[in-house]
Amino acid sequence: MTAEGKAKKGGRIIFHVDMNSFYASVEIAFDPSLKGKPLAIAGNAKERRGIIVTCSYEARKFGVKTTMPIWQAQKLCPKLIVMEPNFDRYRAASQGIFELLRTFTPIVEPVSIDEGYLDITDYCEGQSPIKIAHTIQERIMDTMGLPCSIGIAPNKFLAKTASDMKKPMGITILRKREVKDKLWPLPVGEMHGVGEKTAQKLATIHIKTIGDLANGYEGALEKLLGINGLRLKERANGIDRREVDPESIFDYKSVGNSTTLPRDITNQQELFAVLKRLSEKVSARLKKKELLASKVQIMIRYKDRRTVTRGKTLVNPIIKGEDLYMHAKDLFVKNWNGDPVRLLGVTANEVIEAHEAMKQLDLFSYTQDVKEVKLESAVNAITRKFGSQIIKKGIKIHDKDAASNTSFSKDFLHRPKDDGPYGK
Repeated sequence: MTAEGKAKKGGRIIFHVDMNSFYASVEIAFDPSLKGKPLAIAGNAKERRGIIVTCSYEARKFGVKTTMPIWQAQKLCPKLIVMEPNFDRYRAASQGIFELLRTFTPIVEPVSIDEGYLDITDYCEGQSPIKIAHTIQERIMDTMGLPCSIGIAPNKFLAKTASDMKKPMGITILRKREVKDKLWPLPVGEMHGVGEKTAQKLATIHIKTIGDLANGYEGALEKLLGINGLRLKERANGIDRREVDPESIFDYKSVGNSTTLPRDITNQQELFAVLKRLSEKVSARLKKKELLASKVQIMIRYKDRRTVTRGKTLVNPIIKGEDLYMHAKDLFVKNWNGDPVRLLGVTANEVIEAHEAMKQLDLFSYTQDVKEVKLESAVNAITRKFGSQIIKKGIKIHDKDAASNTSFSKDFLHRPKDDGPYGK
């Protein structure tokens, strides 16, 4: 029986794989001397006002939490080790994880750098789902040194809910018939998809638990939250019709990067340098996804947290870093009031796939555009066939200690870090 046929009988088998303390776990796998120690990953790690991004379970025992200021975390845990994030390393590890997951089923949907869904309905091969989950968990730990929790359920919502129930290294099965007993008594704010603001809105119509939401009046929910209110009611009843979609990773509406500055800055040239760096990063991501931007947007956040966003629709879609920077700089000059800036962001909006973009080339740009397209196509073809490391600038320096690296360190963690004045 196909996965579709089993789904009609309520027999889909969905996994949600959620990596535990992902950034911290990757750093521990990279440097085993950190194992068992309270570790936190934080932006602006050298400054006490930086914010904790994630932390190890050893740090959590002291009360350290995500979004907590570094100074507060160090007060709770004086021996806390604080490190800057290395996103190149995390992306490489994430790639390895999803490559491994696809050996179990081709129906894998990444939803973020450290979590994803699998539909194994048609790929069990006589094994029990819980045995497959144990095998996945063990292989990720054995080959990469990274812990994960796995939720098993008949749909995505319940699988996601289940994976949160037991951490770290948990495996939890959640059946639809168990929703009433296991979920309904919980506060509605603990439900996946219900944030703090939504929970506050629901409280105004006397919905305080997931059970209240499951039995809520549809008219009131729709009036309060729109179509999302009806969707949340379905989820509270264990209903989720979404399929695991491997192609959803290619559906983008925008590609952006932002950075909190190491100090509040008023020097225009310094701010231009940040915008240029952000534009180059956005360009690199657009090229990797083979997308072009039809609109450029910037975000300026001031010292007092006032935030300004301004955008600009383009005549022709763009992809180059210098083009993105030109428009971002223009927007910044027109909208910056001269006050100290705390955060800057550059976003490519209304993106379109490169092969669908119809650029209106003028007589003077035609020759240059054709040359660049041919060159980029050739480079892309070579890297697709032989890997991204085949084309490099400069010469490679061989590390005398490279032979001692584990396969995980060699393949995923020892990649060049994009160092810069303002981090990632």
